[in-house]
Amino acid sequence: MRFPRSLRFTLAAAVLVLAAVLTRALWLPAFGYALVRDDGPAKADIVVVLAADSSGDRILKAAEIVRQGYAPRALISGTFNYYGVNECDLAIPFAIRHGYPAEWFIPFPGSALSTREEAGDILAELRRRGVHSFLLVTSNFHTARSARIFRSLERAGGGGPDMRVVAAPYLDFDPGSWWRSRQSQKVAFTEWCKTVAEAIGI
Repeated sequence: MRFPRSLRFTLAAAVLVLAAVLTRALWLPAFGYALVRDDGPAKADIVVVLAADSSGDRILKAAEIVRQGYAPRALISGTFNYYGVNECDLAIPFAIRHGYPAEWFIPFPGSALSTREEAGDILAELRRRGVHSFLLVTSNFHTARSARIFRSLERAGGGGPDMRVVAAPYLDFDPGSWWRSRQSQKVAFTEWCKTVAEAIGI
């Protein structure tokens, strides 16, 4: 008995969907790990911490890098989006309360509304300071896109300091199992939207 073409198509589609669901643990992690880049720390002139981190994990990761002797100080970026207080003015006392010396941190207040704007401001400051190498610290899900933005701005500007990206942990995003929690799904969806928007120039 020969089934109609439309039914065969429907059955084939159903089998493919079922196979995708049953094997999701094998292929969904790729979408999480594609957002992450971690070069690991190495000797550098300075650590740079990107803003928009309500958990404090980024500055604590930077503080550990300084403590381990990879760089002497950390530049802490921040924006005015916490009840009129700049984020870096909240982040640095947070790190101090965790036992790290205040002199390790350099506040860098700003008003950037995107990672690209923030990267432009930071690169200008690094040039002003004569920095030749830096470690860029941001949340794990934010690392790959941030690295691309910084490198594209350096290329557009005729070069810039050497950069290594270091991923800070983020409680609500595990690249290997991001689809298992609603919050992690939201992080992945938002970051992929921003990644695509950045790629097409919007």
